[in-house]
Amino acid sequence: MRSILVGLVTAATLFGSVAIVAQESEQHTHWAYSGKDGPKKWGTLDPAYSECKLGHHQAPIDIRHTEKADLPPIRFDYKPSPLSVVDNGHTVVVNYAPGSFITVGDHRYQLTQFHFHHPSEEHINGKGFDMVIHLVHSDGSGNLAVVAVLLKPGKVNPALQAVWDHVPKEKDRVAEVEGVSVNAADLLPADHGYYTFTGSLTTPPCTEPVTCLS
Repeated sequence: MRSILVGLVTAATLFGSVAIVAQESEQHTHWAYSGKDGPKKWGTLDPAYSECKLGHHQAPIDIRHTEKADLPPIRFDYKPSPLSVVDNGHTVVVNYAPGSFITVGDHRYQLTQFHFHHPSEEHINGKGFDMVIHLVHSDGSGNLAVVAVLLKPGKVNPALQAVWDHVPKEKDRVAEVEGVSVNAADLLPADHGYYTFTGSLTTPPCTEPVTCLS
């Protein structure tokens, strides 16, 4: 995969979401992106997934009819992390070492992992993108902050290429890659502007409400 950050003047645009909800414990009921366990069935697979069917603010959405607002900046403080990568059967996940943070307003969240969706879950005025990176953060109380960076095909991004080069062939096997590090700062666009709306987590258990900064 050859990818660059999507953008305007700087060839980069930031999208994301901040979840002002408690982090859910891991759920083990099987779900899928298609077939009999696909999105239309998520709400019936497990009582813990009921908001996938009954929720009123389910994300992702197609962002349209926006209004300008004076939003607080998202401040990034990312450090390199030893590369730890796993294919969990739903996505490729890079687990991140402690010590990297974002601050939104006066609230700080630590980066715990990032993962990918192909194609992007997010749309802007009807336009989808080839891929999205979700950078997942949490605070000391388990509240989540997820920053999403939309991608389109282009020249190689070295940070992404390091991930692709070391994805394990065996699912659910974590590869701790000796001597290789990744810096999430290298995945960020230069323009940190964003949208905000009320939504949800985008996969089971589909928790809402989530204040989304996209």
